Amino acid sequence: MKILVIGDTHIPRRASEIPERIRQKIESERFDLILCTGDLTDRKILEYLNTISEVRVVRGNMDHLPFPEQEIIEIEGLKIGLIHGDQVYPRGDRRQLKEIGKKLGVDILVSGHTHSPDLHHDEILLLNPGSATGVWGGGGGSMKPSCMFLDIRGREVRATLLELEKELLSQEWKFKI
Repeated sequence: MKILVIGDTHIPRRASEIPERIRQKIESERFDLILCTGDLTDRKILEYLNTISEVRVVRGNMDHLPFPEQEIIEIEGLKIGLIHGDQVYPRGDRRQLKEIGKKLGVDILVSGHTHSPDLHHDEILLLNPGSATGVWGGGGGSMKPSCMFLDIRGREVRATLLELEKELLSQEWKFKI
């Protein structure tokens, strides 16, 4: 099962589009599912993502679209929780995210809101794809466009982080859940 994890596009308010190199990489892959952490801020980006694969999306704090606050998806026996991330303060606090994951009963919790990518495994795998457009978030952010690809095979998860600097860079991690 191959999954695109993406979010915090803020199109058209803070960015006009997902950068071309990120789009080209996404469009060159085949995905079984897209998990979106919200803050699309416009239905057009959802329509674009729907041309690539089935999309599960949650409402970000800047969205005025009728998305749910959270989703739980079961894939290959793993439970994946999807939230925006504005439920925790300070932004991206791993301890609070882990507690949300425990409360939801998930193996993996995907969140956004920080605009900075993050991967952390301590009982629950915490994943944050950063901002697909690299725009500033209310608490800062990496300012580098990013997203993640997940490859799930049973209890093994391979996570690939794509970040656009001058070139499109990728880093890969493997987790046994």
